[in-house]
Amino acid sequence: MPFLTARWSNLCLLTYAVPPALLEPRLPPGCALDTRDGQAFVSLVAFDFLDTRVLGVPWPGYRNFPEINLRFYVRHGTGESAVRGVAFVREFVPKRLIAFLARTIYREPYLATPMSSRVTEDDARITVEHRLTFAGGENRLTVVGRKPTAMPAPDGTEHFFKEHEWGFGAGRRGACIRYQVSHPHWDCHTVESYELEWDWRAVYGDEFAFLATATPCSVLLAVGSSVGVHPMAAVVRP
Repeated sequence: MPFLTARWSNLCLLTYAVPPALLEPRLPPGCALDTRDGQAFVSLVAFDFLDTRVLGVPWPGYRNFPEINLRFYVRHGTGESAVRGVAFVREFVPKRLIAFLARTIYREPYLATPMSSRVTEDDARITVEHRLTFAGGENRLTVVGRKPTAMPAPDGTEHFFKEHEWGFGAGRRGACIRYQVSHPHWDCHTVESYELEWDWRAVYGDEFAFLATATPCSVLLAVGSSVGVHPMAAVVRP
């Protein structure tokens, strides 16, 4: 049974190629970078949690909220038994209790900060905007997608970045932990345009400041779906 259920809606993913050395110190135990064409990547991901329930129970005031995270791509295991997943640099939500529970239960690097999201659409387009205030400054992401949506090819770049069933992290005793996020594959809008006003240094630290002048190698706008976040699995030994 999932620990948490929700609908993840209108997921914006801006992905950047980065030096592997930037991410290797952040790898969960026993994991390796999941590369594509020899490159490592981070994705800035912004979306809305809707109708959130914990063990089937909705908490008033905590059902609908945005999240923005910076994630990277990992593998655990070798050969055909290797499992693909993601690990996180930092995750933002607007509610302190949500951040506290995520840090405590899932050992994830959550922080609470003022945030907002807005979605506008007509028959032809959808516009998704996220704002995040951190370290005294406001950051903004806007993505415009065209309708209708379509399912990306399973061997394509879009599928590689958006479809991951496992989250990985480090447990209290230094072992690798993982948890499952179940959902169907997502349709995507064709991205017409995007705007990013983001203080990478202030939000993620000096080592990510170079992304302020970088161009994303992929920009996606996925429709989303209902999801189930399962309890943290038994420790996965390195």
